[in-house]
Formats: sequence, structure tokens, C-alpha cells
Amino acid sequence: MTILDEVLSKNESFVETFEGEELSHHPQKKLAILTCMDCRLVDFLEPALGLKRWDAKIIRNAGNSIVGEDVIRSIAVALYGLGAEEVMVVGHTQCGMAHVDIKALKSKMIESGISEDDISKYDLSEWIGGFESEEENVIDVCEKIKNHPLIPDVPIHGLIIDIVTGKLKILVNGY
Repeated sequence: MTILDEVLSKNESFVETFEGEELSHHPQKKLAILTCMDCRLVDFLEPALGLKRWDAKIIRNAGNSIVGEDVIRSIAVALYGLGAEEVMVVGHTQCGMAHVDIKALKSKMIESGISEDDISKYDLSEWIGGFESEEENVIDVCEKIKNHPLIPDVPIHGLIIDIVTGKLKILVNGY
């Protein structure tokens, strides 16, 4: 059975027992969250923050980082178009983007058939967006959001969650 077949089978079971309901696309808690795509956060982050379906807009990427404008675009849409009034950046301990090995990633790209010519079109260190400290990254991302010319003066909070215990630590209190 392929991964896709497994997902479709699980979806079929889910749909049989799920009682659907119409919900607004506006976050009930008026909150936008930028966090990491780490698979250890699935079914972990939301309960640790006391969030349920419909409570917040959640934006996920590698390392809860801002590389380019896409994250800012998503936050702006959440704030201007979807009713969010606060932003939280939630990093986590043991993040794979901390101390990321750019040379190893480049080698894997080449092994996968990506040409060195195509790779050379990118500054991989900048494009990947790795960092040394999870906590410093959260603080830096909060500053980038807060200082972006298209983001209004709203609370921007920075937290880090312990990936093992779920304990939150406030790094930036946006109030």
C-alpha cells in the first residue's frame, strides 16, 4: 500500500464518522501563529497552546523563519483579511533548522539529480534560512514581522516550546 493509498483509506474512515459543521474562516481567537513544520508538532502544538479547530490561523514552514516575503504575505492576509489581531511566533527546541548542514543538503540535491548549475542560482545559506539558536531565531523573526512596513502595530509575541515536555517559554511579550 502506498502512502497515498493509506491516506485515502484513513480519510474514508474519517469521513464515515465525522460530523461536519460549517465554520467561519476567521480565527475565533483572532490569532495568527507562525510555527515550524516539524512533524513532532502535529497533535502537540495546538493542545499545548489550548487551541482547537477554528481558533487560529497557523502558518508553518521550515524553522518558523522568514525567508523572502511569503510568510509576511500570509500574516498580512490573516491580519487584514481574516480578523487576526495578534501574531505569535512559536519556535521549538531541537529544531532541525538549527545548525543545518548546507553542504550536506547540497550533496543530497546533487544525488537527487539537481544540476550544480541550477543549485548555483541560489545562495543556499540564505534560501534555506538555517540558524544557530532556536531562541535567537524566534526573537529575530518577531523583529522582522514587527518592523515590516506592511504589518500594522499589533502585538507580536515570541515563544519557544520544549519539544519533549510542551512547556512554553516567553521570549517576546508583544504587549
